[in-house]
Parts: sequence; structure tokens; C-alpha cells
Amino acid sequence: MKYIIQHSDIELLRNTGVSEDDIKHCRKVAEKALELAERTGAKMDMELIGRGALFHDLGKAKTHEMEHGKIGAELGKQSGLPQEITDIMEKHIRGGLTNKEAKELGLPVKDYSLRRIEERIVIYADRLVDIITDGIVHIESEAEAEKKFVEILKTYPKYGKNEKTLSRYIGYHMELQGLMKK
Repeated sequence: MKYIIQHSDIELLRNTGVSEDDIKHCRKVAEKALELAERTGAKMDMELIGRGALFHDLGKAKTHEMEHGKIGAELGKQSGLPQEITDIMEKHIRGGLTNKEAKELGLPVKDYSLRRIEERIVIYADRLVDIITDGIVHIESEAEAEKKFVEILKTYPKYGKNEKTLSRYIGYHMELQGLMKK
């Protein structure tokens, strides 16, 4: 099933106080996540991917700090978004955290692991869109960002963050690229 981003969801972002620049980012992440999901050919919940990606940064209406995922999930719940979507919002920080990492970052201690492929696609798309749009890495195309993903993350700490995060992102890249080659 093809999923189309709904105007009402864009309005929810806007009405919650998400900036136009952040809305533009969220829309690009949703478009990239849906594209990646289609390219895998695997059966997935496309609405969850599209809406999870679109709302992943809802918390940036209040802060751009580490806790924007937690805050976004709370705002999403208040707005009536389904649990599967608010889970993506809460878990997307650093590609999913362990209890220990959450504690170290000052977030509520719990397991933020990404268990669903839809969650991993959103996080992978978010990282790709950052690489494609930040202007830090010179790339000729979106395809080049995918091809050089591992190299870029290892070269630019802004994208790889730390060894655990880097390992997670590379794992998602390998998993999803592997599905696309079939």
C-alpha cells in the first residue's frame, strides 16, 4: 500500500510549534523512509513508516536537546497519535539506546531498542537526510550518500556519534541495503 503524507499531519506539526525548517526536515525524512521501504520490496506498514518519520522530531517544538524524543512522544500521545508512532519518536535518539546509554544521557532509564523494521527504516532515513542536507559532506547525489554511508559515519563524528551508535547505524544500513539488493 502506497502511503501519502497527509496535510492534517503537517498541520499538527505546525500547530504544535515545530519550525518550518524542522517540518521541511521531517517531510524529507518521511519521503526518504517511504522510498527506502518501497525499494526493499518487503511487506511493511507504510503508514507507520510515513507518519513515524514525519513525527519523529515533534519534540523539537519544545527543545532541540537530547530529550526531544521523549518530549515528542508525550506531545504525540496528547495529540492522539498511536503508540507505534510515539514509540518511534521516543526511540529515535541515537538510533535506539540501551538502559545504560539512556542513564548516561540523562533520559528515563529503559530499553529504547528498535525492534521493528519500520523503526529502523525511519532512523536510517533520518541519518541519510542529515547527510544529504547538512552540507557538511560533499556528495553528488542521494545514492552517493547511501553508497558512502559507512565511510561518512566513520569520518564525521557528528553522524556516527560514538562507537555504539555508529555500530547501530551501520547495522541498519547493512540490513536495509541487503534487502534492497534482492
